[in-house]
Amino acid sequence: MPRKRPRDPHLDNVKFIGVALVPIGHALVPTLAADSARAVYIYIYVFHMPLMVIVSGYLSRNFWNSNAKTNKLVDTFLVPYVIVEVGYALLRTALGQKWSLTIMDPAWLNWYLVALLFWRLSTPVWKRMRYPVTIAVVVYLFSGFSNLSGDFSMDRFFGLMPFFVIGLVLKPEYFDYLQRRWVRVLSVFVLVGGAAVAIFLVTKFSVKLGPFYYKNSYTQLKLVWWEGIALRVALLVAALAMSAAVMSLVPRRETWFSDLGTRTLYCYLLHGVPVLIAKEMGWLSVPWLYGPLGVATIASAGFALAIVLCLPITRTAFKWLLEPRLVWLYRKPRERWAK
Repeated sequence: MPRKRPRDPHLDNVKFIGVALVPIGHALVPTLAADSARAVYIYIYVFHMPLMVIVSGYLSRNFWNSNAKTNKLVDTFLVPYVIVEVGYALLRTALGQKWSLTIMDPAWLNWYLVALLFWRLSTPVWKRMRYPVTIAVVVYLFSGFSNLSGDFSMDRFFGLMPFFVIGLVLKPEYFDYLQRRWVRVLSVFVLVGGAAVAIFLVTKFSVKLGPFYYKNSYTQLKLVWWEGIALRVALLVAALAMSAAVMSLVPRRETWFSDLGTRTLYCYLLHGVPVLIAKEMGWLSVPWLYGPLGVATIASAGFALAIVLCLPITRTAFKWLLEPRLVWLYRKPRERWAK
């Protein structure tokens, strides 16, 4: 039996940083009337999902080379998707909202499971193309002309497609390049510059949040076609630059949060429960949270929540629900040609 490859601590570190930004961003929503919260929210949303999609693409390069990984299309995508949809529908109802359950239209954070499922299903097609990134970018730009529905996450499937394809074509040596000293210095300026731009946009302009969700059409954003294309190109460049900067600065060695990065699925799928309860109870809308102190408090709480949800004990408690082992559902490899 071939020896299992050791995990790359760098990717686990990046995964944890990326997923830790998710509860922070969601928890900031009630305070977006404050410029400080809005600036941090925009800053996070420019790159945190593109970064996660890039890593997902990179980890999908050999996805179809293993029966176990192929089985995960059901075990860690379809089954958890249905469970999470039903679970959040029950939670919203318990909090006083109207019952709503539409499996075709992913609720809130569940869109990522469906989009990632379809990206991985499309992997063999991208790997056969000569210019996959160019084609993905063209599709990304032209998809803005259509008002895509949220059914099966088709809007975000196309809106974030280039990042997944870029992850697919990345090679390990590219990560070595990011470790050069001048790249790391430049990365600091990129991230600081991104923060400055976010603050400038919030304080000087009435910036809408639609573009940062990577799903709205040019019509929905009320832009003429050339403005929409220019905006999508700008977002693509900014997201790639900031994602590269984060990957450059995140340690490549084993750290205290490397192990946490192996359980990011639990943080992503479970953080919505405490965040939604906090929103509905008004805990995230108290007056003193509308300002820099509030942003720091919410960010600290979101980061602490990410740590808790990535702990081994959390996986032990919820593995049966979010990563069920449906071995009874699949044929053994030798049974394939038995008949």
